[in-house]
Formats: sequence, C-alpha cells, structure tokens
Amino acid sequence: MLFNYGKDQLTIGKAMAMANGKLKGIISEQAKKQVAASCAHVDEMVSHNEVVYGINTGFGPLCDTIISADDTSTLQHNLLKSHSVGVGNPIPVEVAKLMMIIKVHALSQGYSGIRLQTLERILWMIDHNVIPVVPEKGSVGASGDLAPLSHLFLPLIGLGEVYDNGQRCATAELLAKEGLQALMLGPKEGLALINGTQFIAAFAVRAVYRLHNALNAADLAGALSLEGLMGSYRPFDARLHSIRPFAGNQLVAHRLWALLQPSQIANSHPDCGRVQDPYSLRCMPQVHGASRTAWHHLKELTEIEINAVTDNPIILGSHDNISGGNFHGQPLALPIDYATVAAAELGNISDRRCYLIIEGRYGLPKLLIADAGLNSGFMIPQYTTAALVSENKGLCFPSSADSIPTSLGQEDHVSMGSIGARKLNQVIDNLEYILAIELLYAAQAVDFRRPLKTSPILENVHAQVRELASFATADRVFADDINALQGLVSSGRLVHTAHELAKDLKIQLDGNYHDAFSIY
Repeated sequence: MLFNYGKDQLTIGKAMAMANGKLKGIISEQAKKQVAASCAHVDEMVSHNEVVYGINTGFGPLCDTIISADDTSTLQHNLLKSHSVGVGNPIPVEVAKLMMIIKVHALSQGYSGIRLQTLERILWMIDHNVIPVVPEKGSVGASGDLAPLSHLFLPLIGLGEVYDNGQRCATAELLAKEGLQALMLGPKEGLALINGTQFIAAFAVRAVYRLHNALNAADLAGALSLEGLMGSYRPFDARLHSIRPFAGNQLVAHRLWALLQPSQIANSHPDCGRVQDPYSLRCMPQVHGASRTAWHHLKELTEIEINAVTDNPIILGSHDNISGGNFHGQPLALPIDYATVAAAELGNISDRRCYLIIEGRYGLPKLLIADAGLNSGFMIPQYTTAALVSENKGLCFPSSADSIPTSLGQEDHVSMGSIGARKLNQVIDNLEYILAIELLYAAQAVDFRRPLKTSPILENVHAQVRELASFATADRVFADDINALQGLVSSGRLVHTAHELAKDLKIQLDGNYHDAFSIY
C-alpha cells in the first residue's frame, strides 16, 4: 500500500505509519505535474523581474530590499543558514521525520514553487531513514516554524547534522558516504522549505496519536480501579447519557459498561448499602468524555493542517501570487492548549482513584498491604502521581495566551503554538506514568477480591499488569514496576491486546463512535 503525496488525504494514522516505516509515500504523477507548473511560474516571475516577496526581495522587515536575479539562489541559501538558530536538546527523531512527511505533502500540492529535484531528495532522506537533527527550541509559531524548519533542511545544502539510521553524524560525512552532492536551491525554495507550521503540526500529530492511546488506557485503568473498589457500573447506563448526549461522554460510558460485562465482582454486591461512588469513579464518563471531546477537536484541526499549504507567498498561477499568513500557528495553538488541559485532567482524576484505593475503604487494607507499619506498602507511589499531576498543572498555562513581537515589528503577533505543542507531549509523558501507577494499584486491589473475577477483558488487563509487576506482600523498589508498566502503556500494547480480545469476544468497545473517534 502506498500514500500519494499531494493527492491522497493524510490522516494521523497514516502519518504515524509513514514515520514508523509501515507505509511508504510516493510523489504521484499528478503531484509531479503540479510541482513542475508551480516551479515554472516562479521562474517566469524571476525572468520578468516581478517583485515577489522572498523570491527577489529580502525577508521580514527587509521585504522592500530588491535582490538581483543573479543572487536569488544565494538569497535562499543565506535564509537557511541565518534562520538556523535553534537551541536545546534535539527533538525526537520520530517528530523530525513527521515534519519532513508533512512538508513533502504540502509542497507536493503545487503552490510553493519548489523543484521536483528538491522534493525527491527529501523523499530519499525519509525512505533511507536519514533524519536531520533539529533543536527543540527557537520557534514562536508564526511566520512559520522558521528555526526548526531551517535546521530540518540544512542537510539539503550540505550543512547541519543528521541521524543516519540512528547514528548522529555531520551531513557532509553522510553525503560523501552516499556519493551525493549538496543541492543548489532555486528561487523561492528556501522560503518554501522554512515557511510553514510543520514543527507544530508534527508534535500535534504525535500528541493526537499518543493521547488517543492514553484515553483508551485511562478507561481500562479506571474500570479496573472501579472493580478493585467494588464500585457500581450503573452510572454508565446509556439511558443516563442519552439525556445529556455529549458524544465523548456517551462513548466512555459505553466503553466502561462493556468493559464491566460480565463481572463476578460487579455483581457480587447488589445490596451493599453504598448509595453512590465518589466522583472519580462514577463521573468517569463526564471527565474522560470531556477529554475525548477535546482530543477529537484537536484531531480534526490537525488533520486539516497536515493536508494544508502553510508557506508564503502562495503561487496560484502565472503572474499570480499572494503574500498572506497561512504560516500562522494560531489555528492549532488554541486547540493544543485545550488538549493539554484535557490530558492533564485524565491524570488528575486517575490520581484521585489512586488515593481512594489506598485509603483502606470498601474492604481493602490500608495502603493496599496486609502488614502495614513494617511495610509502607503503596503509600509512596501516590506521591509520584501527586507530583506529576502538579507538574502538569503548571504546564497547562496556555502558550497561545502569549505573543511577543519579532522581526522588528513586521511579525507583531505570534502564536507560540510550537511551545504549546511540546508541552502537550510533556503532559502526556507524565500522564502515562500516572496511569501506570493506577494500574499497579488497581491490580493489587483486584487481587484482594479473589476468588471473585472481573470481566474477561479486565482479567486480561490484570494479567498484562501481572506479567510485569507481581502482587506485593512486602515493600520493594516500586520504581521498577512503575517504569515497566509505563512501557506497557506508552507502547500501546495494553490497549491493543485488550481491544483485540474484545473483538474476539464480539464486544464493540467503541460502539457507534468508532469512525468519529478513529485516528485512521
């Protein structure tokens, strides 16, 4: 199966599949014609001495400075060099590869004046897993992600560094090894490469993908905690949610109801006298569901962005170009901040369930261990969830609420979406650890309910936890368990295995909402 750049619709799932080498992208014949036509339009503008921003003018506040036709190539090379001012640690290789994939898709649509030769070099890098080293900081999320995109494409002109199948080296070494020459950029090419929102968009794609997994894992962990605490599944009755029909809430309610059927534990206490459960249990559809809604909003807007053309100026035809603002990151900056709060709230309610489990209520031993006193039991992992939840709250300050003028005031409002996109992924990092600790707690609590069993799917979740973390009868180094379970969550294996079992059992975990909430 192939993906046709510039023609097919890019989705979150397809972008991640290409980044992970599971789907190959090609430049379709249609895209090649579009690219050639756009490039010809630029050459025509240059030959007619038309004054077009970034083609024969300076950049930003230098837009009134005219550049001669002989210097247009030098202008583009200088642009990449002067704008490579990123600092900090390199971004994940996966994100840099996503940036390249999204950029090729945008350039292949034929509005950017790029040459096919240049696109084919980028595609060669993607296919051969030659991924540029890109510093994480330096973009303000408007006028494009200028600094990170400059670093991303320095290797095209023989500069910068790359990861060659994971090994970091100078671009010059890589080119010599492969017998390749650095490219000479044509008019408009440097600007086409570094104008755009691909840094924001790539981090957003990764976040949408990861948060989708975390949302599913949160439902599994929450359902297992409910069983350990012998809570009620009645708050997940579809009739309740039909009279407040938020799609995210209804989906989570359906999932929780399905996950808990049939369960010996759930059906063992019909007359226990407990009128209602704490909010962290019975309000999971409302809280997890609201986070699903925020995720869905970001997913929709991210998929618009990764199929869009976001550089400047836009080449519409012969002697027809517009210098506009499609590079401004605000359309993603706002929903990214919203999704950051949504991800943090998943961790917040998970921490509350952890606290509930170790309180010693509902027949569970205090701190989830029989010999408390000599043993601290599961007291301290909840300190970690509390710390991570607090850290996430600090990361929730909306980056998009800030703007600092740049480029001598020419770029006087910026989105800071680049910062928000990185923060969202930091929050998801913390969330995965919080969910890992909840799974550790929930599995321990369920073991205290034996010989009663929970549902087949949740027994599977419990078994996956127990493969990595045994029942605790005494204190041990719980960090080892937490790290192993974080790996189980972040890899997607926990969710995938549970969902595959649901299919085998003909249980529709996503009900009627599969298509709307899918990443594929």
